[in-house]
Amino acid sequence: MIDSPQLIDVPALTVAFIPIIVPRDQIQEVMGPGIQEVMSAVSGQGIQITGSWFTHHLRMSSEIFDFKICVPIASPVTPIGRVQAGERRAAKVARTIYHGGYEGLGDAWGEFMDWIEAQGLLPADDLWECYTTGPETSDNPADWCTQLNRPLL
Repeated sequence: MIDSPQLIDVPALTVAFIPIIVPRDQIQEVMGPGIQEVMSAVSGQGIQITGSWFTHHLRMSSEIFDFKICVPIASPVTPIGRVQAGERRAAKVARTIYHGGYEGLGDAWGEFMDWIEAQGLLPADDLWECYTTGPETSDNPADWCTQLNRPLL
């Protein structure tokens, strides 16, 4: 389900983002429009995208998702509408790749968190998922890859 996890240092990253707080059962309704809104703001300003889009989850609960839909960019975006300029901080992270459809992400995170705990590592409160290969490149969910990142304390 997941690749062998690694510990890596990631640099700070300039991003354009939209903050979202939504009930868990509504996340699929906000993701598509949210990413389109961020991409439109970035492309409308002629800013180069420097990598795959990702979600930065700030607070997790059984009721809500509190997160940012983020796009890494070469230079800061001028805020427009809900789109804001920001930075993902530099961090030491545990990282793995999950292969499969989005409905399996919960189990992948469970397996990944079990590995983190078995290593005696202390995770920070936040996490991010980077959508490196998805429905835009293949109709087959088995081809999709999501990078799971958990910052460490």
